[in-house]
Amino acid sequence: MHKWRSLVTAALLCATGAAGAVETRTLNNGQLILQDIPQIPQSIIDELNRYQNVRSASFRGWDIDGNGMYVSTRFGEVNQLHKVGRAGGARRQLTFFEEPIGSVATRPDHEQLAFTMDAGGNEYTQIFLFETQSGQSEMITDGESRNGAILWNKQGSAMAYQSTRRDGKANDIWLTTFDGAKKEDRLILKSTDGSWWGPSGFSQSGSQLLLLQYVSSTRSKVHLLDLDSGELKLLAGDDDVDSRNFPVGFSYDDRSAFLMSDKGGEFTQLIRKDLASGDEKVITVDIPWDINDFVLSKDGRRGAFVVNEGGVSSLYLFNPRNDRYRKVDSLPIGVIGGIEFNPRGDKLAMSLNTPKTPTDTFVLELGRRPLSSGDLNRWTFSEVGGLDTEQFVEPQLVHYPTFDKVDGKPREIPAFVYKPRNTKGPVPVIISIHGGPEGQYRPLFSSTYQMWLEELGAAVIAPNVRGSAGYGKSYLAMDNGYKREDSVKDIGALLDWIATQPDLDAERVAVFGGSYGGYMVLASSVYYSDRLKAAVDIVGISNFVTFLTNTKSYRRDLRRAEYGDERDPKMRAFLEKISPNNNVGKIQVPMFVVQGQNDPRVPVTEAEQIVDALRENGNQVWYMNALNEGHGYRKKENSDAFTQATAFFFAEHLLSEERKKKLALNN
Repeated sequence: MHKWRSLVTAALLCATGAAGAVETRTLNNGQLILQDIPQIPQSIIDELNRYQNVRSASFRGWDIDGNGMYVSTRFGEVNQLHKVGRAGGARRQLTFFEEPIGSVATRPDHEQLAFTMDAGGNEYTQIFLFETQSGQSEMITDGESRNGAILWNKQGSAMAYQSTRRDGKANDIWLTTFDGAKKEDRLILKSTDGSWWGPSGFSQSGSQLLLLQYVSSTRSKVHLLDLDSGELKLLAGDDDVDSRNFPVGFSYDDRSAFLMSDKGGEFTQLIRKDLASGDEKVITVDIPWDINDFVLSKDGRRGAFVVNEGGVSSLYLFNPRNDRYRKVDSLPIGVIGGIEFNPRGDKLAMSLNTPKTPTDTFVLELGRRPLSSGDLNRWTFSEVGGLDTEQFVEPQLVHYPTFDKVDGKPREIPAFVYKPRNTKGPVPVIISIHGGPEGQYRPLFSSTYQMWLEELGAAVIAPNVRGSAGYGKSYLAMDNGYKREDSVKDIGALLDWIATQPDLDAERVAVFGGSYGGYMVLASSVYYSDRLKAAVDIVGISNFVTFLTNTKSYRRDLRRAEYGDERDPKMRAFLEKISPNNNVGKIQVPMFVVQGQNDPRVPVTEAEQIVDALRENGNQVWYMNALNEGHGYRKKENSDAFTQATAFFFAEHLLSEERKKKLALNN
């Protein structure tokens, strides 16, 4: 670690340039633009290489007979589709595109699957039909609109999906039916109010379809669409009361629908709704956390759901015949995703991620009874670049007091804290802020965090400030509209808490975040520059008005529901007032801004205007822009350069001057 720090120090001492001039260079065949970022020594790149060669293998679906499965993993620059035939078996690559594979939906009773893919991160995803035996693929959408949320009917004869095909901005639902080589497209629902619509479950016969209407992070509705008559019936959700309602599927006899809803409390619970009488039964009334995933087996005999317990996943098996359930205790502590029964219903596949293992695919063997289970078998073993992950630091969950009170006591904000091993004295701190804003930091595997811990000797704190998901609908709504800056105050409270910890150095703190987390980085720099040493803004919002004006039309109304409607004069004035770009004079911290040229969510203009304003104000700014990326870096060569530059940036600003001088002399 000391050798690595010495190399950083020496490189920075050699990095010089003309005052006021912007030095520009390129990497990766001209696709990555770097401004005022010093050349990173090859020795440092080599040292970081092992942290950048970690792979994952996410479950994407069972094959037609349920003996093998599809996973996505990377053996080149981007994630592609692979097939695994057995537990621990080799991963056989099926797709070889230059862009990463998006969502995947296997076609029932066919040797085919559908997947989405965009170009250069522009998120105008197209749907492709893929022949798993021949490896041939065919684009079945128009090549221009944005498409997703693929859902096959039980027979594999029709596919429902969301698309902006009609006018380029409305999130409609389309149905494509297949008859041999022929296909027919039909618009089955028009979105007329700016909300997002998506299919969530076909009835057994295929004549009915459950739909999700997403209005905002605190309001969503469930509808039932009759595909023959076109009748649309509201099943859950109210215009007068905020509640989150999500459809998850029909019962096997089509007499009831399963929903997840928080209308009865703070958290989303599993509900069975009788479609004839309208009666509802709350199934998980004794689980005080969000139910966030639910599946049924093909024969309807089994079910399973996942609970988010303060950021950690718990898996439950479910008996649809009597609505009983049982927690599976044999799983390691981590985060579960992508659960699915095989066609026979005797195995349950899932993606599982823990602080010490990257995402891999596991299969839970099931017994004869719906609630019985056997061994958990690991099907994929992803490479970790030669790292000893058993030595990885696991986070500690803490709760720190913030500025306001609940029942007369300070409100507490949850945060996951990683501290470096075998380091003496107070250590520097990197605060990593999640995006969303309705996201949640969960204790996932992160080779980047472990690199900061080991190579920089820095602690990492990942807070879930107000507005984060997973802690109830009231907490989720606490930063909406005019309450936007209350979440920034939670970062100020975290800085206060750091100052009370003897093993953390409150004089050496950096902030890091992407998307909405990027806005939080900029806003924290406005208010707390005197308490920060460095800031990394990744695809962040710098001005809410220009962001809402320039973000893609298909998502503009959805963002207005969260941030406020800039067309209202009072709200516009407020958004202008709190926008970091209008408060650049208060930012006195070195800034690293990272962007993707094709970003449809937070346009490149958000990065350009904050970089220009900071430079005009005399601030030190590093700027990185990838011409072949969108909302974040998905190509390995770009991600590697970003990771290297970020470590370099933190080393410059978080290592003490005394340490730098000492290491430079020793070099």
